[in-house]
Amino acid sequence: MNIRLLHRALSLAFLCLAFPAASEEGRPPAGEEGILSLTLENDLVTGTDRDYTHGTLLTWLSPEVQGEHWARNLINLVPLLTYGDRLRYGFSLGQNLYTPKDTQTRWRLTNDRPYAAWLYLGVSAVAYDAEYELMQSFELNLGVVGPPALGRQTQNTVHRIIGSDEAKGWDNQLDTEPGLLVSYERKWREFHYRPDEEGRFGIDFLPHLGVSLGNIATHVAAGGEVRAGFDLEEDFGAPRIRPSPPGSSFFKRSGWSGYVFVGAEGRLVARDIFLDGNTFGGGHSVSRRPYVGDFQAGVSVSWNNLRVAYSQVFRTPQISNRKAWDRFGALTASWRMRF
Repeated sequence: MNIRLLHRALSLAFLCLAFPAASEEGRPPAGEEGILSLTLENDLVTGTDRDYTHGTLLTWLSPEVQGEHWARNLINLVPLLTYGDRLRYGFSLGQNLYTPKDTQTRWRLTNDRPYAAWLYLGVSAVAYDAEYELMQSFELNLGVVGPPALGRQTQNTVHRIIGSDEAKGWDNQLDTEPGLLVSYERKWREFHYRPDEEGRFGIDFLPHLGVSLGNIATHVAAGGEVRAGFDLEEDFGAPRIRPSPPGSSFFKRSGWSGYVFVGAEGRLVARDIFLDGNTFGGGHSVSRRPYVGDFQAGVSVSWNNLRVAYSQVFRTPQISNRKAWDRFGALTASWRMRF
């Protein structure tokens, strides 16, 4: 495969999706703000270095768009669903890294997960229906798995900087394969309790449903989140990197506010390339469980144009012979800014 051509094709597809946003009718209102978010997920905070070991996601979410817009057409690809009265679109660049528990052997570990990296571009439409307090998102990710995803370079460069041992088994990573992941999620506010109706403090519950399809992952998901704090209507939870309980890149500008949260998601998994191996076989794979659960707890704080959120995540064992849970932290910083 010609990797240079693959990269050019992904860039062209990304630009083609973005181009219609320049039309006058679909242009965001002048002076409106977009939101730039950086999410880092890593198991360093738990003292482990295995399974899902690192994720980076850079996302830009547009201001609200008016009139005809390609983002409306994108979210309307989901049958029988409406897009709500507020619509934004987003672009993202991400990388996920996966390793076995023993990273100091150069041999393939047949009883543990493969080394793998996933480098991708994403385009999304995010809709909010104020009447039903419902958030929907539809996202298309295109990327590559294998050496072009730069997993070896990313992990070992970071390990050299922090003084950790380099991972020695990246020669056994998954083979090069183009990746496609299409995801739909919906999250809504089931209740919002305020002891003082005029006050800022409240407690709410946000259930969610989701589905992802593609050679990277295919699964259905359901879960919920309980939050307690101030100005809960500002957002729909702390952002995360898929697969995960969904949050929202969007947040409103205000003075100091924040909340603590606990949440969970269960996924029924038909395919996971990072455990099942390359689509057409011939590489490393491992026997996996058909279900996985995520449990998380954390805090989100915002002030004016800045929001910072941290989640501690506990993931049930995914490999059939594994008993230890996967644990990692997720940190997101978001800025509202004019473009």
